[in-house]
Amino acid sequence: MRTLVTDIGLLAGIGTGLRKEGLAMSEVGCLKDAWLLIDGEVIAGFGAMADRLPSDVDETADVAGRMVIPAFCDSHTHAVWAGSREREFEDKIRGLSYAEIAANGGGILNSADLLHRTGEDELFAQSIVRVREMMAAGSGAIEIKSGYGLSTEDELKMLRVIRRIREEVPAVVKSTFLGAHAVARGMTRENYVRLVCDEMIPAVAAERLADFVDVFCEEGFFTPEDTALILETAARYGLRPKLHANQLAVSGGVQVAVAHGALSADHLERTTRAEIECFKGSGTMPTMLPGASFFLREPYGNARGFIDAGLGVALASDYNPGTSPSGDMRFVMALGCIQMRLTPEQAFNAVTINSAYAMGVSDIAGSIASGKLANIIVTRPGFDSIGSLAYRYSTPFIEKVILRGKSL
Repeated sequence: MRTLVTDIGLLAGIGTGLRKEGLAMSEVGCLKDAWLLIDGEVIAGFGAMADRLPSDVDETADVAGRMVIPAFCDSHTHAVWAGSREREFEDKIRGLSYAEIAANGGGILNSADLLHRTGEDELFAQSIVRVREMMAAGSGAIEIKSGYGLSTEDELKMLRVIRRIREEVPAVVKSTFLGAHAVARGMTRENYVRLVCDEMIPAVAAERLADFVDVFCEEGFFTPEDTALILETAARYGLRPKLHANQLAVSGGVQVAVAHGALSADHLERTTRAEIECFKGSGTMPTMLPGASFFLREPYGNARGFIDAGLGVALASDYNPGTSPSGDMRFVMALGCIQMRLTPEQAFNAVTINSAYAMGVSDIAGSIASGKLANIIVTRPGFDSIGSLAYRYSTPFIEKVILRGKSL
């Protein structure tokens, strides 16, 4: 099926590069009064309405001057979980910190207990609702982590659910093994790291359940030395790192991530000039999660400092039950502007092409380019600029989400 989308008021996010850095973070390729050709699942071309339009089409869709942008890419989520941690929400209101809640047996360990008691079918049923919610809010590529299992059996259960989600939805879905999210109850950190390396990683690889490996390299969780051992083990099984780093402290996680060729280092609420310098010249994407900063009332990442130093940044939702219970990437973009002082163009690139890069899919998603998947958002009337998306951050803006060439 070849569909010609006509009378696009502004076609934004045009570009063929795999990521944006430095000054390019402020550049968004745009074309006014445009058309877009979709051939099956992919974008086949685009151009100006004043030029000759393609004639070999099966149908034409006139969008009457609306804006068309690439679907968002969410490179860091924990969207598969069981039950709720609403009680911890109240603990936070009463002033308990993330670390205090975890020390009292809440946090990740609470989610692990709930997940252990939940069957795979029920876990899938709960999680697919969240993923469909994310797609309806404009996300066309989503990374999902395990990490609420903390045993070989339950980590595999989570990863199998992620595989089922990938098979069920039109969004691009990437899977990350995060067995080292916390130390399981009743185990020492050293013994748990050995379990991850000796049993979990081989089991995950045997079923080909993960694209990436991740470690919560944070004060009170896993050390840089633990992290390096896990990443070295995973590398032997073909798993590239995506790392939690510098959320709670300057942990050394950035340095470990870059040294092991991580695709991204995520969180970065607490960084110094040393971390910025470490990223330079690497293939590792600095990824910040403003939804977690918002929910926890923690510092926001120094995105402007990274960009001023010539680096790129990605933004992702961190959608999870305890610290960022929202998968709305348009809100993430708005936080990037309002709280992190990014320009709308910088924030837009951070939630599209750069977040696509941070999950290894910027060759097929994250921008408008011939040959990429036809994952696009058609906006409602009145949204006619990149800035309007963040400025009117609570006004419904989506007329239609199209993934792989088909409307949701």
